[in-house]
Amino acid sequence: MKNILITGGAGFIGSHLVRHFVGKYPDYRIVNLDALTYAGNLENLRDVETAPNYTFEKGDILDAALLARLFEKYRFEGVIHLAAESHVDRSITDPLAFVRTNVLGTVTLLHAAKTAWTGQFEGKRFYHVSTDEVYGSLGDEGFFTEETRYDPRSPYSASKASSDHFVRAYFHTYGLPVVLSNCSNNYGPNHFPEKLIPLVISNIRHEKPLPVYGDGLYTRDWLWVKDHASAIDAVFHRGRDGETYNIGGNNEWTNIALVEKLCDIMDELLGRPPGASRQLITFVKDRPGHDRRYAIDASKIREELGWLPSIRAEEGFRETARWYLDNEEWLLHVRSGAYQAYYDAQYGAH
Repeated sequence: MKNILITGGAGFIGSHLVRHFVGKYPDYRIVNLDALTYAGNLENLRDVETAPNYTFEKGDILDAALLARLFEKYRFEGVIHLAAESHVDRSITDPLAFVRTNVLGTVTLLHAAKTAWTGQFEGKRFYHVSTDEVYGSLGDEGFFTEETRYDPRSPYSASKASSDHFVRAYFHTYGLPVVLSNCSNNYGPNHFPEKLIPLVISNIRHEKPLPVYGDGLYTRDWLWVKDHASAIDAVFHRGRDGETYNIGGNNEWTNIALVEKLCDIMDELLGRPPGASRQLITFVKDRPGHDRRYAIDASKIREELGWLPSIRAEEGFRETARWYLDNEEWLLHVRSGAYQAYYDAQYGAH
């Protein structure tokens, strides 16, 4: 049985990846290491928690002694590293938390893998999952490619850029077999409700204001989370050592157009008059260092590995909205007092 470590597997993207691997590869043992911070939620994995090829380990990637024990216990052949602080607004409030987890945590994990594999790298793979935000901001035209110069603008993107550089350094210095991917914004079921799409869906349902930063014309490429899981699968198994693969949804939306589309979908699903939820849109003060546009050129992963996104934008948004409407209990459980206090501080009490 091949043993694979997935870090951050109780989070949004991580839980979809764990479910994908547990279901598709019964001959793999998937070990999910998660510290269960505010965004980690084992309820995301209820459907696989009793699977014979799944194991959960609670712990922090900063704990070098724990990592050494896990590598000794499971003899991992592969690591897929997703554990990260990931919310830009939180990084502005507490940048040091992002340095600790995203930079020091990644280096601690790299070093654990290098030490455990002791130069015997044949058949091993360290996969680092990153973000398109490391590339900075685009104008009205153009796309991020794997050759785009790094230009991070927020503490979050700077911490991820730093971790990317360390992963490549371990490849060039020690020969550690690594692959990396940089993805666009993910969306779908189980997304923590501080993020734009679940926040908007929830606020529409409860007829609360829909906060939109600045003029609302900030543009993002949106990637269906299950498509991201299938792309990670392709890169992990067939990507080339030392290479980076950009993963995008070919699905660009301005924030205001996305919010308006979600309003229209929710009005339909809730039986409200057309246009009713658009009245909830509220423009709020822009955040510092807000990148204007992200857009991914995903031709490399398409041409080398044959991966393409599988779902059309409106279909994905509708399925996401329907999931949140059907899983109100999940939302209630993740909304701790700490989250509510953060929400109030970020957007003002409503």
